[in-house]
Amino acid sequence: MADFLLEMPKAELHVHLEGAVEPETLHELDPSTPVETFRAFYAYEDFNGFLKAFGEVGKRLRTPQDYGLAARRLLERLAAQNVRYAEIILAAGVVLWKQQEFAPIFDAVREAAASSPVEVRWILDAVRQFGVEQAQKVAELAAERAGQGVVAFGIGGSEERGPAEWFAGVFAFARSAGLRLTAHAGESMGPESVRAALGLGAERIGHGIAAAQDQDLMRCLRERDIPLEICITSNLATGVVKRLEDHPVRRLYEAGVPIVLNSDDPAMFGCTLVGEYRLAARHFGFSEAELRAIAENGFRYAFQPDRGARFSSSPRLVV
Repeated sequence: MADFLLEMPKAELHVHLEGAVEPETLHELDPSTPVETFRAFYAYEDFNGFLKAFGEVGKRLRTPQDYGLAARRLLERLAAQNVRYAEIILAAGVVLWKQQEFAPIFDAVREAAASSPVEVRWILDAVRQFGVEQAQKVAELAAERAGQGVVAFGIGGSEERGPAEWFAGVFAFARSAGLRLTAHAGESMGPESVRAALGLGAERIGHGIAAAQDQDLMRCLRERDIPLEICITSNLATGVVKRLEDHPVRRLYEAGVPIVLNSDDPAMFGCTLVGEYRLAARHFGFSEAELRAIAENGFRYAFQPDRGARFSSSPRLVV
């Protein structure tokens, strides 16, 4: 199983660049600060604590070169796991919050990706709790770069402090600009948050595990063929799922909801994409055939629809 999981071509559709920055990379950027100091950033007790930790890591990315190094290190780790295609989430909202110029940062990460064997596309992410005006600016940045590898606009952050309904106009603008749409939802709040994201036109849902509480919502996701980006270790680390055996990944799968497996913030959660597949096998009984189908879903639901044909010779499988 270990060899199979490593050798199987994979796509990573939900990975945050900032959340993939290892403490060692922060130390590489700032050798004067002990690596143990940076490791302390990665300790938190709940979801809000995680959001603060994410912000602390983001503050340490001070220059375009810092972002470029972070991208290179992430892509090295993805390539080592036989990830062929990645849609990396770049927190443009955090860049604006830090009052940094976005253009040179994006140029730096694009340059880093150009030398990687992993084919990369970008999702620009707005922070819900930063409000509508800033989200609109992120959507405009994404629209300006639609021909430069940006494929989608999304929202992340606190579902409670940034209700999806605020962003209807922003999502309408992004759609009119030809961008694909995604949203974190149903992670720290209930099924109503997933429904609100669907109301915005989200084509994929980041996490979405609360959908398992609502049979009608699962039926809607199945019938509309809208996948959930499942991140098992993430949900445990942030405390939105208390015990591994309580995670609804198997229940969602059995209900016919399309799912893909992802690492989310691998450095902050101490996980890998291969490890997420291993968890699915060992603790939730997913067979090799089921895992291969889920991996195929990673290509099938990519916002670049031809990825599966390019990277896998297997028939198109649907979960």
